[in-house]
Amino acid sequence: MPQKKHLKNVSDKEQRMYEHIKESAEKSGRYGDRAEEVAARTVMKQHKQKQHKKEQ
Repeated sequence: MPQKKHLKNVSDKEQRMYEHIKESAEKSGRYGDRAEEVAARTVMKQHKQKQHKKEQ
């Protein structure tokens, strides 16, 4: 079974959001080979907008 890519410094909820966006994009064929990149960028954009701080 393939390993799921984990985004750095994101919460579990954001990680689940990434997986959902990626799987949805792959299923619909919307972004072609860029599904992972689009999902990661979307989640990171929302993460930064919420002004999450790095855990120390």
